[in-house]
Amino acid sequence: MELKTTVYQKTNTSKIDKLLKESLNDMFNSRFLAKQLAIRDIKAQYRQSFLGIIWAFITPLSTALVWIILSKSGTVKLSDTGVPYPVFVFAGTLLWSIVTDSINAPMSNTNGARGILTKINFPKEALILSGVYKLISNSIVKILLLLIFLIVYGVGFHSSILLFPLAFIGIIFFGTTIGLFITPLGMLYNDVGKIIGMGLSFLMYATPVVYSIPKTGLLKTLMEINPLTPLLLTTRNLLFGQNIDYLAYYLGVFAVCIPLFFVGLVFYRISIPIIVERMSA
Repeated sequence: MELKTTVYQKTNTSKIDKLLKESLNDMFNSRFLAKQLAIRDIKAQYRQSFLGIIWAFITPLSTALVWIILSKSGTVKLSDTGVPYPVFVFAGTLLWSIVTDSINAPMSNTNGARGILTKINFPKEALILSGVYKLISNSIVKILLLLIFLIVYGVGFHSSILLFPLAFIGIIFFGTTIGLFITPLGMLYNDVGKIIGMGLSFLMYATPVVYSIPKTGLLKTLMEINPLTPLLLTTRNLLFGQNIDYLAYYLGVFAVCIPLFFVGLVFYRISIPIIVERMSA
């Protein structure tokens, strides 16, 4: 009688778990290094700039100003936003700048460290954390100006504003998750960064950044499908004390985003050493 032989093989799940645990440990242990890198980059960012930290909110302010002029002149007719339009559009462009910065931060930080990546062995996760530190630092200035807008235009403060910091961190978390996946490709091909920039420019107009969601039409459908819509709307509505219309979609986006973040960390940890080795070859 012939005996059946069964061979048990160890799966790769334990290896992935190990990589994820190491990545999280390195991120936690490299907090001081990430902080120092962030301080260095922030100082270098404004050292040779005449306007200094003002550049942090010039871009969203200038974009908002264009739409305010278009709205006031009657060139563009916009639906009611529930709050004074200058506040609405500045909040939207400011939050959108945080979205784009958080998506680009892992790639720009890792690319900016090319010189030391090939010479010094250190936890690469420090670069991700450093990017988050810089984002929060630069965003605080923008948010302070936005709060002044709320006072000047009589919007005032509501109890829901207490949840705004959580939603703000959520935007950074979402953007960083996407950034983890595009960073390795961006290091290999410079075209990736340009494509992402162009794509985000077009995507802005399929997101309720400078105008409300239309009541009918194709643009309404695109905006409601767009996962950035609930992120932006929920964060802005918490700031204004308005109703949260897409809460279920908002929570669903983060339910998907959390496991993707861990997958992105593993992908980043595996791919970056390979790319560094290729650069130093």
